[in-house]
Amino acid sequence: MNLFLGTVLLLLVLPDAARGQESCAALSRGDKHRWCCNILVELKQRGDGTLSPDLPQRCQELGRSGSPACACLRERWLRLLQSAGLGLHSGLAGLKVLLLNVSRAVTQDVLITFSPTEGPTTLNVTEKGKAGKIQLPKEIFQSLSSQTERVVVTVLNIHQLGMFKELNQRGQVLDNIVVGITVGEMSISGLQDPVQLTFAHRQLPHGVTPQCVFWDASKGQAGGWSSSGCVTQTEDKGTICSCDHLTFFTLLLNPALDRSTAQALMAVATTGCGVAMAFSIFTIAFCIFLRCRFRSEETLRINLGLHMNLVGSLFLLNLAFLLNSGLSGGTHPATCKVLGGFTHYCLLCCFTWMALEGCHLYLLFVKVLGTYIHHYLVKLCLVGWGFPVLVVGVAGVIGSYGEYCIQTMDHQVIVHLCWITSKYLLVHYITNCGYFGLIFLFNTAVFGVVTQKSCCLQGTGTVQGDRKTWKVALVAMGLFCLLGATWALAFLTHGTSSVFMLYLFTILNSLQGIFIFIWLVVLYYPKTKETTGSLIHIIKHNKTTTVSQD
Repeated sequence: MNLFLGTVLLLLVLPDAARGQESCAALSRGDKHRWCCNILVELKQRGDGTLSPDLPQRCQELGRSGSPACACLRERWLRLLQSAGLGLHSGLAGLKVLLLNVSRAVTQDVLITFSPTEGPTTLNVTEKGKAGKIQLPKEIFQSLSSQTERVVVTVLNIHQLGMFKELNQRGQVLDNIVVGITVGEMSISGLQDPVQLTFAHRQLPHGVTPQCVFWDASKGQAGGWSSSGCVTQTEDKGTICSCDHLTFFTLLLNPALDRSTAQALMAVATTGCGVAMAFSIFTIAFCIFLRCRFRSEETLRINLGLHMNLVGSLFLLNLAFLLNSGLSGGTHPATCKVLGGFTHYCLLCCFTWMALEGCHLYLLFVKVLGTYIHHYLVKLCLVGWGFPVLVVGVAGVIGSYGEYCIQTMDHQVIVHLCWITSKYLLVHYITNCGYFGLIFLFNTAVFGVVTQKSCCLQGTGTVQGDRKTWKVALVAMGLFCLLGATWALAFLTHGTSSVFMLYLFTILNSLQGIFIFIWLVVLYYPKTKETTGSLIHIIKHNKTTTVSQD
């Protein structure tokens, strides 16, 4: 009985009474299904005999059903529970309540602490740093119509009460605790000075994103979590939730990956990498064919040489990933370190060659200089393949590589990888995230300038030829992909909506070799002379000087 009574309380003590009235009003719109369990729900309540404390025991679907009858019955329970006081809550496992009478003449914010074991208490009772904190702004009480108003703060253990479980919920509720706040019988929202809840916790596992949410009774069939109106601020020993309304709040811990998602992503990446490796070989062969065919076009040969090296680095990265996913589970620690370093090296090579592609375009289109530099491509290769060796060497000396595990909230390992270990995540943020961020900003600027200059030259009639719009757009998209645009999706793979971005990031980057192959074929074949001429003509038109360096 106590379990079901707490279940009802969770869904009933919601701040927006208007939603409940709308649910009851739905019964008057010709709804023939006015039964919730074996209880006939009328538009006008006839006494309170039906709303007895043992109602959840007699109506177990009350907390699950989305029918108007059950929604209306839940709203009526709200009014009953709000008026019953501590007498109704006594002895109920999983529910702790604090009642306060606050005057409208209050001059300071109201401070309350709460913990999973003690529930809500006044600030001077709970030891500092051992529990969460609630800060109710004085704005709430200064706008009251009455002199005093009752504040009800509830701490609910949803595991014991069996409620507040959203359909297909990915995240886990911190400590299974939900904190409810109501002031009188008003629905309070749109606060200029938000209410703040501090959820105390230890350092969260890597890959877990905290999110401040509240229970939205109108979401889904029987309610769900929403973050609208709440701002999340993570600190070392807790997370601060600032929300502009009063309701039931919790801290949802969203894993970057769950087991099924991780397995699906690994399957997609493995398949994509295998296909991309084959197309990388085709691309390199196609570039060699074009270099042999256009021996007199030095600029074209340099361009194709850059593309070949970039595609070669992508081939090695795909190979490293396949080796990593196939061997990391039971690999010897020394072998895992080598494999982790090799994977990191291949990734840095890809980023470096993307940067060199951008630098080359900058020289051709922006600096308006010739690119005849003695052993130009050889020097680019020294940078493209040599610079990552220095970075990986330093990271290896300090012991950055080893087994990296992605875990669920209950510390079950989802994926084993040979990569930069969790102890040296700063190395990852600097050498991967920071390094690519700088490259992407530079390449984006170069792409914008090149696109603008090309459009201007076409508009003035400088570039002649039958250039279809779709082909121009495809060439531009391929160039942007060549400069690493798809890798920028990594910065969007955080938060509750990251699953879609993870899939998009995995698919696009595992198929980057295919995109480059299609781009080169469209750009250079079958009208190689015409297409090449249009590109080279833009370059030659802008050259005013030729620089030679030894």
